[in-house]
Amino acid sequence: MFKKVLTTIMVTAMCISLAACGSGKKDDANSGSNDSAKTESSDTADKDNAADAKEKKEEASEDESGEEAKESGSTDGDIAAVKEKGKLVVGITDFEPMDYKDKDGNWIGFDADMAKDFAKSLGVEAEFTEIDWDNKAMELDSGNIDCVWNGMTLTDEVTSAMDCSNAYCNNAQIVVVPADKADDYQSLDSVKDLNFAVEAGSAGEMVATENGLTTTPVGNQANALMEVAGGTADAAIIDSLMAAAMVGEGTSYEDLTYTVKLNDERYGVGFRKGSDLKEELNKFFKASYEDGSMTKCAETYGVQAAIIEQ
Repeated sequence: MFKKVLTTIMVTAMCISLAACGSGKKDDANSGSNDSAKTESSDTADKDNAADAKEKKEEASEDESGEEAKESGSTDGDIAAVKEKGKLVVGITDFEPMDYKDKDGNWIGFDADMAKDFAKSLGVEAEFTEIDWDNKAMELDSGNIDCVWNGMTLTDEVTSAMDCSNAYCNNAQIVVVPADKADDYQSLDSVKDLNFAVEAGSAGEMVATENGLTTTPVGNQANALMEVAGGTADAAIIDSLMAAAMVGEGTSYEDLTYTVKLNDERYGVGFRKGSDLKEELNKFFKASYEDGSMTKCAETYGVQAAIIEQ
């Protein structure tokens, strides 16, 4: 009887022990499963975070590259862009004999005609847009125009803001006064006390400032002449090429004349920084000078003596 009871107790103990072992293994299995799930979840999260970080980095890099391109003015595709839209947009002002309108309202002049020929060489048409000369670099950088082609003096300010073509024309800034007072104003010292009408942002305004002259800025050089003719300014400072075409006997301003030459300078065409149009225009200038078409065009407007060999 005792043996039978003892056997029963031992069997019961073994069952309890086996049940405990089974439960431990199940817990270990569950724990292992949970740990595996946690590991997989952590790995997935890490991968997602890494992907997000990579995407953000790429976006930041793209934004930075875009900003750098914008700041550097990288426009290697200007020729392609001009051809795609079918026109070369030229920024100008009313400036005879370089850019001005004929009786039918069409833009003509030495610069205008050369711009038309250059556009034709690209397989497009030239479109002329009058701009505020003081904001020419802004108009260029904003993409409103493709170039500034308007008897533009190659000053340090201009060449630092734009990529400019080779110089194609000589010029000077000169003083324009009423013809009946010309004898009194034959030197720089003699005009020191005059009030000068000058085009805002022009080489004329710059040379006036350099010489300590008093100025009244106006919209363009034609307006400067109007100020003198109307008596609201004592004198004007304009380009010599314009003065030769618009001042004196047989011109629009017969009662005005020019006297003092203030400097020597050269004209060029301005493009956005990095534009491939610059070198294309230099090639066009060279070819048109060599085949005589540049000189022929200049003769039409009486500026042939100012042309620079290309």
